[in-house]
Formats: sequence, C-alpha cells, structure tokens
Amino acid sequence: MARSWLMTSESVSEGHPDKVCDRISDTLLDAYLREDPINCRCGIETLATTNHVTVAGEVRGPDKILRDVEEMVRATIRDIGYEQLGFDWKDVQIVNRLHAQSSDIAMGVDEGDKGEEGAGDQGIMFGYACNETDELMPAPIQFAHRILRLMAEDRKAGHRPEFGPDSKSQVTLKYADGKPVGIDAVVVSTQHDEDVSQEQVRELVKQYLTKASLEGWEVPEDRLYVNPTGRFVLGGPEGDAGLTGRKIIVDTYGGAALHGGGAFSGKDPTKVDRSAAYAARYLAKNVVAAELADRCQIQLAYAIGMPEPIAIYVDTFGTGKVSEDDLGTRLREMVRLTPRGIREHLGLQRPIYARTSAYGHFGRTPEDDGAFSWEKTDLAGELARSFGHSIAAE
Repeated sequence: MARSWLMTSESVSEGHPDKVCDRISDTLLDAYLREDPINCRCGIETLATTNHVTVAGEVRGPDKILRDVEEMVRATIRDIGYEQLGFDWKDVQIVNRLHAQSSDIAMGVDEGDKGEEGAGDQGIMFGYACNETDELMPAPIQFAHRILRLMAEDRKAGHRPEFGPDSKSQVTLKYADGKPVGIDAVVVSTQHDEDVSQEQVRELVKQYLTKASLEGWEVPEDRLYVNPTGRFVLGGPEGDAGLTGRKIIVDTYGGAALHGGGAFSGKDPTKVDRSAAYAARYLAKNVVAAELADRCQIQLAYAIGMPEPIAIYVDTFGTGKVSEDDLGTRLREMVRLTPRGIREHLGLQRPIYARTSAYGHFGRTPEDDGAFSWEKTDLAGELARSFGHSIAAE
C-alpha cells in the first residue's frame, strides 16, 4: 500500500436530476409509512426530464395515497426550488404508474408461517467506517457533501438567489501514512442566474469552501475549478434526465469502500438493499467507535425470502485489535440481522427517508424522531468491554 496518495469523492445537490428522483421516491415512501408502518411495501422508481415526471414501481398500502401522488410530487419539486421554464412545479406533467406488489414477492417476504419476515431480495450490502473524521466517515465525501449542503441552505433561505438548485462538487484530498493531510483540488459546478458572471460565481463558491473545509485546509487557487464549462444556466431535469438510484456512491462512501450495487431511495425496510446497508454501517461505525479498529468494512449477504443473512464478513484492513471472525460473531449476537430485527433495532419503520435523499445517507447526525439512527454509536462501550478493552472517552 502506498504511503501517500490522492483520493477523490463527489457529491451532488438535492436539485441534481437524479436526486430530484430520489427525493420524490422517498417522499412517497414516507407517505406509505405514515399510513401503515408495518404492512406497507414500496419499491418506487422515478424518472424526470424536461417538464415531465413519471413515477412507477410496486406498492402496498392505502389507495388514498395513490390519489395524492401528483400533489406530493409537485410539493417536492417546489421545495427543491424548481420554478424554471423547462421544469416548473406548477405545470410539470406527472404520470403515475405505481401498481400493486407482486404476490410472488409478497409470499416470500411476509411472515406467514415462517415466524419471521424474509428478505425482500437477494444481494450483498456493505457498511464502512474509519476514524478520519468526527463522523467516522472518509474525509473527501464529507467535505464534498458539506460544500453543497451549505450552498443549498443559503439558496433556500434567500441569501444566495444567484444559485440554482442543480450543483455538483468533487474533492481530491492528499493522504500521507493513511491519513488526510490537505486539499489537492476541488471542482464545483453550480447552476446560476443568467446575469451572473463566471467570476462572480467563483467568488461566491469560494466562501463556501472556507466554511466547509476540514481542518481549516485551504484550496490552492490554481486547483479550484468552478463551472469549468464557463456557464451553467440550464440545469436540473430540463438539462439532463434523472432516475432514482443512480448516485449510489454519492449516497455511501464516495468510493472509499465497496458497494453491493443496490440503491436505497424508494425502498421500504423489508428491502435489505436499504435496511441491511444501514445495519452494516451501524455495526462498522460501532467497531471503530469502540477503538477496535481504525477502519472497518462489513459485508452482509441475503437470499430472497430468507430472514437470516447467509453470510457476514468483517475486514479491518490490518488495523484491528481483535480477531475479525470474533468480531463478526459478537456483532451478530448484539444485533439480530433479520429484516425485522434490523427494522426494530434501528426504528426504520418510520417516515424518515425523504431527508436521506441528498447529501449522503451516512455521516449524518441522529435526529430525535429516529432519522439516521444507524449513525448512533450506542454499542461501542459494550462491544469494547466484551473484548476486554475500554474506550478512552468513557
């Protein structure tokens, strides 16, 4: 392994076409969870393009939600900030193609006489944590998210009317001896008003780099690229089509860890693509918080209709203080990794998902209503003690 290297991660804002679709899918999921948190089933996909949104997929829940789909989609687009000629919340065409869940899938997932719900699909899920940041996340993706989140907050508060909803960031950090030590390059592309010059956009963006910078690091002036094409007025679904689930690396660890391939948005917690990825992050974060490793990656594998994971694999990349096999065994004892066990342990059957659809599902602060519960480190003390260790902060 190289002693020094560069690592790059990207983020996209809530107004990016793919993120518009993620937000719509998760907003509809939340509506179903509010009405029937135990029995609802959702696999909702959204497509957005110029003046058009199509919502499709499988659902199970009250029929009245289907009648409210158009209203919820318009409200979501409005909240994101789209009121432009080619994509306006008031007159965008909305097509609803949601339909009932497949009875074959329902038979495998529902509890029935199995005594436990089965996984909603086969697949592999990964969770990751490292001690590079306070959030136990890779530093490049945290920095990239933070830039866009700060810009969006000011835009929506009316402090930066020059910015449009669509934006992207990309951060390259320098690493030495396994730790981030500085910024090599930053790219920010942001939609803007037509009468704002390239120089003005650059100066506005630089303010957010200063606010967002990790460790107070400075961005080299000649390595800062703002709107490299020179103009970004036409944006959002008017400029490029969007789909649910196309930003899975943005949603997770920015390329610093493996990904099983499954997307999150629009899926209820019986879909282990989502719930097991959250559980794997939760377990990995608690391993690092317990100071049993500097880095930890956990893989879970499931078969459709089967409750228990068919495999769990722990990798601490040579930084672990205890056996990885023993860690896997202990973690499985501490958290029941069936879909129901994960849902109940993390409180996932609540309408908490629309807010996850932008700026990352991980590295966020747990909220009072249960959102981002997978970011808690409430297992760390017990986990450390079970291996005869103690946490310095305790």
